[in-house]
Amino acid sequence: MSKEEAVEVLSIAGREVRVTHPSKAYFTRQTKLSKLDLVRYYLSIAPGALGGIKDRPIVLKRFVNGAEAEAFYQKRAPSDLPAWLRTVTLSFPSGRTAEEVVVDDAAGLAWIVNLGCIELHPHPVRSGDLDHPNELRVDLDPGPGVVWADVRRVALEVQALLEELGLRGWPKTSGSRGMHVNVRIEPRWSFTEVRRAALALSRAVERRVPALASSKWWKEERHGVFLDYNQNAKDRTTCSAYSVRPLPDARVSAPLHWHEVPNCEPADFTVLTMPARFAEIGDPYAGIDDAPGSLEPLLELAARDETEGLGDAPWPPHFRKMEGEAPRVAPSRAKSSKAQPAARKAPRTKMPLVVIANSPHKEAALAGLERWKSKHPEAAGLLAVDDVLVDSMRGTSSTWTRIRVNLRHVPEELRPPQETPDPDDDPTREWRSKRA
Repeated sequence: MSKEEAVEVLSIAGREVRVTHPSKAYFTRQTKLSKLDLVRYYLSIAPGALGGIKDRPIVLKRFVNGAEAEAFYQKRAPSDLPAWLRTVTLSFPSGRTAEEVVVDDAAGLAWIVNLGCIELHPHPVRSGDLDHPNELRVDLDPGPGVVWADVRRVALEVQALLEELGLRGWPKTSGSRGMHVNVRIEPRWSFTEVRRAALALSRAVERRVPALASSKWWKEERHGVFLDYNQNAKDRTTCSAYSVRPLPDARVSAPLHWHEVPNCEPADFTVLTMPARFAEIGDPYAGIDDAPGSLEPLLELAARDETEGLGDAPWPPHFRKMEGEAPRVAPSRAKSSKAQPAARKAPRTKMPLVVIANSPHKEAALAGLERWKSKHPEAAGLLAVDDVLVDSMRGTSSTWTRIRVNLRHVPEELRPPQETPDPDDDPTREWRSKRA
């Protein structure tokens, strides 16, 4: 078959979009979907998907070899951008800038999906004002072993707090294990102020349901559902509404009405089920832009926290040290250095960590964890919830999941040795070996 025969040309509102290799398999395990199937999915729910990305710069997360292969992030717009697609110049904390794509219509949506962008990652700003977000994002990230019912309960607590502060939250499943609650705000505050408000919200929810929710950045201090306030730092993005996630069932990030949250199940919302739901009930996010709210109540809450001694919390590691931020070091290390003024002379005790899995796919890494538990049931039975560390690792152009287990609660004679991780697919290994 010639290359020309492998191209499908779609006419979308007067624009032509070429879908290259339309029959290329993007999902092959549980659900079978081609690239063209994904393009058609997004066109079927285009008004909803565009509601989350329209007039926003977007990071291209490209799965060029399908959802089961490694993805990479592309901030800069491709050189072969169609004349009818526009860009804006975005600056980053590093001081660098990039021309990022802005998608405004269904043709643009189809064009980026053809690049392999099965997930949509917009920034929380409009193209006309890149310094003032118009969206606060509440990211509920459950730790290992946390049940879905707890995620829903924390989401409802977020809703109650927002309503008390005169704000409206718009919930959606993340498409994986968590939930997102988006809050439209007036674009009057900087990224730093929006993040400060998100931190105050996270701490307030933790105070309301301390057994279920955590605002702590360091994994060794977390429990339950982590409210990731740092998703509001500049240059951070989360998948937007209707995004397809790289899971075997082609699950999607599903906007919900609040009355659906107590009984919703993430697996109910997939590429195969969402078009019919959208046609039947429309877009639950349809009114999200109608009444943006004020951050003042949350910023007042942040000021009260600071008066009571709760200063800034850690920023993502690639950010410069921020004013008012405590030393960016894990609490266990900080305690160790305080307890041993001459710590440089005495070796620091290392935690008994073993690496269980490395994989570009979180579900594959978690499956490896379950295999390890089955292989070492006695040790697994002694682990606390926070002994399992699931880290999202990011290289220069790729991401992967690393799972480690802390054997601190396992007697030495019962501790399994470090074995070859299963799976063991760290995409940066070759690059790091060349640097060594």
